[in-house]
Amino acid sequence: MSQRNVEWFLGRLLTDEDLRTAFLGRPRETLLTLQQQGLDLTRGEVDALVAADPAMWRDLASRVPSCLRRCSLRTE
Repeated sequence: MSQRNVEWFLGRLLTDEDLRTAFLGRPRETLLTLQQQGLDLTRGEVDALVAADPAMWRDLASRVPSCLRRCSLRTE
């Protein structure tokens, strides 16, 4: 079950600008919030996601076609 959750999170991370911004600013706290909302990740998975190079997430997200991305509606 956890692998499915990792895949779900990676998909959201690459397509959801607001989630990506939150994760890049406070990765562990963002994952904790998602876990409190029911996302099942192991400690090892959380550690691996937090340890990954933040530039990789930005680069991969920029390669996703815009029609597949969720845009941010924030005005900040």
